[in-house]
Amino acid sequence: MRIFVAIILAFISTAVLADSTGEQRTAERAPSATDVITGLYNFSRFQQGLLESADLKGNAEVRNLAALRAEEAAKRDKTLKQIQEEIGSEPRGGKTTSVSASLVEPETADGPTYVRTFYASQIPEYESAIELLDRYLKGPDNTALAAFAREQLPMLRAQVKDAERTMADK
Repeated sequence: MRIFVAIILAFISTAVLADSTGEQRTAERAPSATDVITGLYNFSRFQQGLLESADLKGNAEVRNLAALRAEEAAKRDKTLKQIQEEIGSEPRGGKTTSVSASLVEPETADGPTYVRTFYASQIPEYESAIELLDRYLKGPDNTALAAFAREQLPMLRAQVKDAERTMADK
């Protein structure tokens, strides 16, 4: 368990360093295709991290949902890889997203506390991905990625609403 906590803390410190390097977004500039691909890959890594965390602490419901989201992330990544190859760009190594600090709880945070934390940690990640796609669609620079973004948005919005509803019920 200590190894798991050390790994999570290493990811968090990496994310903190990325934030402190002066990385800024300009609200008026639409992100490029490379920015969107990087952001969605980061979102996929977050979902993979949720699966790892749920495998350790989650109940069957949480593990099943995390596995489903990780599978969806893998499918999304395959499509993104194809678009990325068409564009001929590489995702940036900027800010990495891992299971957020809110999932790093004391070892006693199991059961209902973990389940609430599991759902709560997803909401800002989903909102960030949705906001990124919305901003991209205001001035897309690649038709294939724009079509992909339009396809993903309704699904992501439905999933964040499900997470909010489930968290409220827990």
